[in-house]
Amino acid sequence: MLNRRKVVQGLGAGVTALAAPSLVRAQELRKIRMGFGIKSVNPIVINILISEQLGYTREEGLSFTPAALGTNANVQIALDKGDIEFGVGTPSFQFPLFAKGQLPPIVNYYEYTYPYKWDVAVKPDSGVQKYEDLKGKKIGVSDMGTTDYPVTRAVLQNIGIDPDKDVTWIAVGAGVSAGVALQRGVIDALAYFDTGFGQIDAAGIAMRMLPRPANVPLIGGLFISATANFLKENRKTAIGFARAVNKASEFLLANPEAGARAFLKLYPETAPRGASEAEAVKSILYAAERRIPLYKPPYPNTKMGFIRESELMLDAKFLGLDIKDIKPMFTNDMIDEINNYDREKIVAQAKAYKI
Repeated sequence: MLNRRKVVQGLGAGVTALAAPSLVRAQELRKIRMGFGIKSVNPIVINILISEQLGYTREEGLSFTPAALGTNANVQIALDKGDIEFGVGTPSFQFPLFAKGQLPPIVNYYEYTYPYKWDVAVKPDSGVQKYEDLKGKKIGVSDMGTTDYPVTRAVLQNIGIDPDKDVTWIAVGAGVSAGVALQRGVIDALAYFDTGFGQIDAAGIAMRMLPRPANVPLIGGLFISATANFLKENRKTAIGFARAVNKASEFLLANPEAGARAFLKLYPETAPRGASEAEAVKSILYAAERRIPLYKPPYPNTKMGFIRESELMLDAKFLGLDIKDIKPMFTNDMIDEINNYDREKIVAQAKAYKI
């Protein structure tokens, strides 16, 4: 059983850690929270976070506060308890529980990052040339409760490497600390995701990405989730929040540098110590530039946020799960309304953005 007491403690700490700087908020704005399976604020969720700074949540009558809850398990528990209204949905965590009938009635209703975003890196002079060479090696992940661990396990299993017997897993922390562990030889390889590798790049740590196995499919999308009851009773709020994220995603696609500046305006403490404004913006761009293209669906004629059932079924299959009906796990019922706004206006705003 998941420890619900821990998530309550983590929620309080997380909200403190990720609380945005003081902003003037009208009394009538509805306060909403979204939980993330991370330990501190970083550009991995930049398209969600800057929706507040850019005023998109306010336009929907909302005031948004993120909560860093540390693990995906804590996010799901907090959603179930009602401690947060929204949470990150991750197939690698949700689907195994769903297959066992142990997942609360949580529904993914907006895909805010499309697959595929994970890789494995080694030192430039490493003898490891491909994933098959990882057998017998020490692989670092940021944390055992984040998506880089279960996704990489699944990839290895699919190429014939036993993730429990053939490799050793080591939690090395997030961001630069993960890169330092690779640099110092604490681990032989680092399994991580796009924005995390961007942070390591920005720190000047040299590494080489292994070529992805040919059979890695489009899996591992990330979703905005809520309980089925919340979506039924708070449809307008759910649409408004996702629309704000949709607008922020379009803003970033149109002008990544402006998005980075908005992020730093909201979270100036994330800038490297002693960095100039230009250097700080560059550090955020390093981290976010791999992720931003994934806001757009990799499928033709598809609206942003749309969840493809075949993608979810492929995800389940790749995880070795026999799920016959994935429909209770997602809905596209609100996608048309979420995308109902003037896109050109957002693009123009991004191109003209000044702080």
